Amino acid sequence: MTRIILIVSGKGGVGKTTLTSNLSYALAELGEDVIAIDANLTTPNLGLHTGMHLTTHTLHDVLRGEVDIDKTVYTHPYGFRIIPASMSIDDLTGTDPSKLSEVTMNLLGKADFIILDSSAGLGRETVSAIAAVDEVIIIVNPTIPSVVDALKTAELARKLGKEIVGVVVNRRGKGRYELSNEKIESMIEAPIMAEIPEDENIAKCIAMKRPVVEYDMHSPAAVEIRRLAHRLTGQKFDYRRPLRMSFFGRLANWMNR
Repeated sequence: MTRIILIVSGKGGVGKTTLTSNLSYALAELGEDVIAIDANLTTPNLGLHTGMHLTTHTLHDVLRGEVDIDKTVYTHPYGFRIIPASMSIDDLTGTDPSKLSEVTMNLLGKADFIILDSSAGLGRETVSAIAAVDEVIIIVNPTIPSVVDALKTAELARKLGKEIVGVVVNRRGKGRYELSNEKIESMIEAPIMAEIPEDENIAKCIAMKRPVVEYDMHSPAAVEIRRLAHRLTGQKFDYRRPLRMSFFGRLANWMNR
């Protein structure tokens, strides 16, 4: 059965794209067939994070009715597939976000997990993305503005009948004024699935267009993302056990060193 999950927050800059790309990699390394979709139509970044931003066709082409969805699915060397969005502002013309539900329906049975990277805010793009999935993972930073905006997103998801499987707290530091996990859970009324600490490797990996989970599986952020992937698949997490890397993943890893 295909699980269709949206990574969403209430505001931008929280870490949705980083989580989408790294979680897709971690799930693929556990043997899951994964398709990651950049559903951020106005400011897409998934292609940039993964080095697949110059593809022939994009999600925008599908949402304009110009190509079939199969022509926009690209296999990444790290073992998962990506449907990128166009970075050209011209491609916004004629693009219909409401067709996202049709896109995900056409992909049912073609992957174990379909992970959507959402746009920020509560505009038409986000509403369409929530409508296109079955499950929602809300990502927040441990700050009041981030959690308050995420609360609005959670309320919208519930009104649309979507299951909120949990909350990911990203960029957890040691700040005196950071919200506790207990406070975040009580505000959003959903369990915390992962707590990703501040990790300098994240910025480095974004610049290199590599998942931090692949770059250093023992880095603080990578460990928590791996733990989340195991939780989603129901597999027991062993911090010491290396992930199974595909041939193409090993080749890409060697070429990037």
